This record gives sequence, C-alpha cells and structure tokens, in this order.
Amino acid sequence: MTEWMQTNAMLAEDPWQVSEHHFPREGTEDEQLLFLLNYAILAPSGHNTQPWLFRIQDDGIEVYADRRRALAVVDPGDRELVMSCGTALFHLRVAMRHFGFQPVITLLPSADHRDLMARIRLGASYEPTLNDHRLFMAIKKRRTNRKPFRDRPVPSPELDQLVQVAREEGATLHVLRSRSAKEKLAALIAEGDRRQAGNPSFRRELAAWLHSNRSSSRDGLPGKVLGFNDLASLAGPFIVRTFDWGEGQAAHDQQLAEGSPVLLVFTTEEDHQAAWLRTGQALDRVLLQARAYDLHASYLNQPVEVSALRPRLAELLNTDEHPQLVLRIGYSEQVDPTPRRPVQEVLIDEPPPT
Repeated sequence: MTEWMQTNAMLAEDPWQVSEHHFPREGTEDEQLLFLLNYAILAPSGHNTQPWLFRIQDDGIEVYADRRRALAVVDPGDRELVMSCGTALFHLRVAMRHFGFQPVITLLPSADHRDLMARIRLGASYEPTLNDHRLFMAIKKRRTNRKPFRDRPVPSPELDQLVQVAREEGATLHVLRSRSAKEKLAALIAEGDRRQAGNPSFRRELAAWLHSNRSSSRDGLPGKVLGFNDLASLAGPFIVRTFDWGEGQAAHDQQLAEGSPVLLVFTTEEDHQAAWLRTGQALDRVLLQARAYDLHASYLNQPVEVSALRPRLAELLNTDEHPQLVLRIGYSEQVDPTPRRPVQEVLIDEPPPT
C-alpha cells in the first residue's frame, strides 16, 4: 500500500466524513479510483447490509455482489441485494462525473461470474453540469428518513423530473398523490407488515441486523431507526425476535403512508438480475435528485417483499410491469446517517468464488 493510500485509509475511517478536497488529482488512476470508493459505500442497502465488494483491476473498478450478506427471508431471490449493488454503482457514476470524468460502464460483463455486477472505469474528461454537482452534494446528505413528513405538497415539476430520471435509467416510476390511491397502497403495506411480523424467520433475520444505539458495528440498523431509545435499543433484538409486533407496525406504517405527501412505486418490464441492477441505479438517481430538491425518502417495500401481495400492487397501479420498490417522499428534518464499513473492508484483491 502506498503512503497516499495509507493516509486516505485513515481519512476515510468514518466514510461519512470523506472530503472531496482530498481527491488525489495528481495521483495515479488507481489512487483516484480508491478514493472514489469512499462515495460508493455511502449508498443505501436493505437492512444496511452493504452487500457489495469492489476490486480495482485493469484501470477500473469491478463491482461484486456479496451474497454472504443476503437476506434469505425478506429477499430470497437476492432482488434487493442486486438493487443495492446498483445504488453503489450509481454513487460511483455521480462521483466520477463530479471530479471531471465520464464513467464507462459494462453491466453484468461475465456470464461465468454471476456475482460480477459491473465494471466501471474513468473515461474521457468531462465538464460537470450544475446538476451533476448537486447530485454529488446530495450523496452525503441522503438518509433513509423514517420520520413523519410535513404536510407540504411536493411540486409537480419536481415529481415530473423524478419520473423522467427513473425512465432514463430503465425503470417506470408511478406517482401516487390522491388520498384514495395512497389509502389503497397503505392497506397493502399494513397487510405486508402483519404477514412479515407473523413469520418467526423474518423476525429472527431482522433482529440479527439490529444493534443497540451505542453499538460500534459498522453495518446493520441502530435501534433508533425503529424508534428505540438508548435503553430500549439494548433489548431491541430480543423484542423484535420474540414478539409478533405486526399489528402495531401495520397501524404505524399505514398512518405513515397515508400521511406522506407522495408515494412512489418503481416497476420494470422484466424481472431478472439485469432489470434489478437497472432499478437500483434508477432508485439511487431518484433518491439523490429528490435530496437535491430538499426532499427526504424512506422505503415501504412490504407489498413487494411479500410475494402474494406483489400482483395486487401491480393491479393497483394498473400495470403489466413488475413492481420492484415502494418509496415515500416528503419534507422533514435531517436525521443521523447509519454506519458504514470503510473501503478497506469491502476491497478485494481477487474475485470472490462463484
């Protein structure tokens, strides 16, 4: 490891504190790529599992799915895991453009290695636009915000732009604003809560990724994201694992969904790994664009995660496409970020075994 890489590793000990001013403009390409990974790891993922690995190879970055971090109950087909890799890939795209490079990307480049999600390298010099810079600045401001949103409508032009950017990434974004539409989707979300919390395997899996608020863990969910104070968060995993809390969560999420200014649903024409990877990039672009508009977002994916509810969600949307994600967006106060593993923990020298 070079002296610069040792310094960078120290600076990135808390990934949320990475500073663009430390970008090694005079460094080697590998050093630049290593620095850019500090932004990739700030991407969102299910249960904050951070299911990605990166390899710097042949003047580029290989993005791998880390299936050791799969959620076998809530995500048995690794659909959300692959989407999480897509969000990390889009974070990389945004960071490359901000620093003046056009990213060159190959999705799913190897039929022999299903875990290799993409190869991305620094292309020609690029003049960033104002929106490129806004998206980059949104990376460190983006949070999953589970708080109630203010009773303030989201302007139609901004929603139209979110629909457009999702389409450019290969996904359809459905906007639900009417009371009737939100109530119908909220009912599906509540039913999903009851079914998931009634499943002991689901509760055990969630509890395994839940930590106390004072935990030093760099992945998973601090108890406060589920509303636990410091004392209650110590017992949080036991409570989540042991009791069927579905009715209470259903009532909470139903009220949260109905009270949100807008609900968004991503759909795609196809339902396979390539479509999921595109959806992850579309999701991340929407999240960053929304944050640039001062909007916050959180997930209400229960109607997609419970397989029996997914066709009913498609029927509600009046679409033949496959529902992939459900979001709520609106205005709120800022919340704390969830922890991240530093780059050193997700950087590999050799491809993972197939």
